[in-house]
Amino acid sequence: MKGVFTTRVVPDYDDLPERQYHFPRTYLRQVERCVGDWIVYYEPRRSSGDQPGGRQVYFATAQITDVRPDPANPDHFYADVQGYFEFPRPVPFREGAQYYESMLRRPDGGTSKGAFGRAVRGLPDDEYWAILQAGIASEIYDEDADALVAQPRPRESVETFLNRKVRDPSFRRLVRQAYDLRCAVSGLRLINGGGRPEVQAAHIRPVEHDGPDTVRNGIALSGTVHWMFDRGLISFGDDGGILTSPHGLPDEMNRLIRPERTLLMPDHPAFRPHPGYLAWHREHQFKQ
Repeated sequence: MKGVFTTRVVPDYDDLPERQYHFPRTYLRQVERCVGDWIVYYEPRRSSGDQPGGRQVYFATAQITDVRPDPANPDHFYADVQGYFEFPRPVPFREGAQYYESMLRRPDGGTSKGAFGRAVRGLPDDEYWAILQAGIASEIYDEDADALVAQPRPRESVETFLNRKVRDPSFRRLVRQAYDLRCAVSGLRLINGGGRPEVQAAHIRPVEHDGPDTVRNGIALSGTVHWMFDRGLISFGDDGGILTSPHGLPDEMNRLIRPERTLLMPDHPAFRPHPGYLAWHREHQFKQ
């Protein structure tokens, strides 16, 4: 059974939406029904602490693989996920008179606040596919992928639909947007003669090492800096400090680093590199 899981991009609970969803016992039965199927993540409006109100959008999808107890809290559980995919276009819960979740619409056409109050909700297949297709910005894909995303079929597996031809350009678009088309190391914003940005979207923890396609596992880098990052000649501290390797780094590298020697970070904290992915790169890739 598919579902809607409510969470913040910067969550209140012990969530990392691309890895796990933390929830209280109240929703255990509903979450267990979703094991083996796909869900969409919804960001609510309500504010919390120093966090402003959310966007009221569906922003990603993932497959639920397992449910396990929280060893530190007997009244909470984790749902493990795989296949996380952030939407290039976050989808509002309502567009005009259309509600993507029919259960949120009252008979008089208004919004059901009671239904909205449930952090985990069931979702029919046709409504899931409508949200997924609405989250795809088809203009960013090549012709083969564009034909794929134009007419998703409910009997088609989500894994087939969300292949690399869809994931790669989506990830590239989201990371470039988060960094305003600038290289995070040099701060340069270069646009070629055809109007295309030169900056690239780099995975911090690579896909081949189980790195997810999320902005928090990405960073915008120029081609040269991207090459050095992938080869472990540079890395980054949790505070954004730029680390350079003593092994094989060109002498001219300092010309490519911002004078502050810190990363140019996205304005929104939800889009900044996650410490867990940065730590993985320092431990497994960086040549210290």
